[in-house]
Amino acid sequence: MSLRVLLVDDEPLARQRLVRLLAEHENYQIVAEVGNGQAALDWLCLHKADLVLLDIQMPGLTGLEVAEQLMNSLAANDPRPAIIFCTAYDEYALNAFKVEAVDYLLKPIRKEDLTRALQKAQRWIDQQPNGQTDNAAENIARTHISARTHQGLQLIPINSIYSFQADQKYITVKYETDECPFNEVLIDEPLKVLEDEFDQEFVRIHRNALVAKDKIDRLETVDSSVHLLHLKGLQEGFCVSRRHLPSVRRLMRGL
Repeated sequence: MSLRVLLVDDEPLARQRLVRLLAEHENYQIVAEVGNGQAALDWLCLHKADLVLLDIQMPGLTGLEVAEQLMNSLAANDPRPAIIFCTAYDEYALNAFKVEAVDYLLKPIRKEDLTRALQKAQRWIDQQPNGQTDNAAENIARTHISARTHQGLQLIPINSIYSFQADQKYITVKYETDECPFNEVLIDEPLKVLEDEFDQEFVRIHRNALVAKDKIDRLETVDSSVHLLHLKGLQEGFCVSRRHLPSVRRLMRGL
């Protein structure tokens, strides 16, 4: 079972470097990336992470404050993520370990240092009372998706969502509400994570798109190479790739 990893850093280049380094290690799945401390706490209130790679100096809450608030918010027996601090400054090392960080890495992070820190994090997780990463609770899909908007943290019911569409690092979520049949919001969760978690509700129709099975209306053949999947209540069709066309047809025959 893969360890779920949350990346927290206000520098996109620093996050990209961590993504590249983690790609060389098996059993680590980056489930989200956020750019500030408050976003990290908001995400962790709703989701589970086994490991947090956490910058210290960020706008708003520092990484140390995030770790302290996270410790204070959990009950004694609650599972909590392992924390590895990633920073350009070494003067925070003592305070980092006061909040029970697993390790403290200096930027630019070296491959061998990250490997050592990941090994320590794995040992720390294995020693936790609730550190089993394959427990049944982890396999329970969420009922809502969280998104940060200008109005604050918004919860979107899964059963109201039409589609997830990837565009570089962001996912566009199309959904309906009682007030408006068509809404859009951006989230920063990987499409593969969403596909794995909600495979009963959504089907992949393209390398960059998932659609809700219960909202499928019809499949239109524009020509031999273009097929559009139409969803109930939406005017626009979604392009189905040639690779995913057979599985979409099989699904529709069973609906």
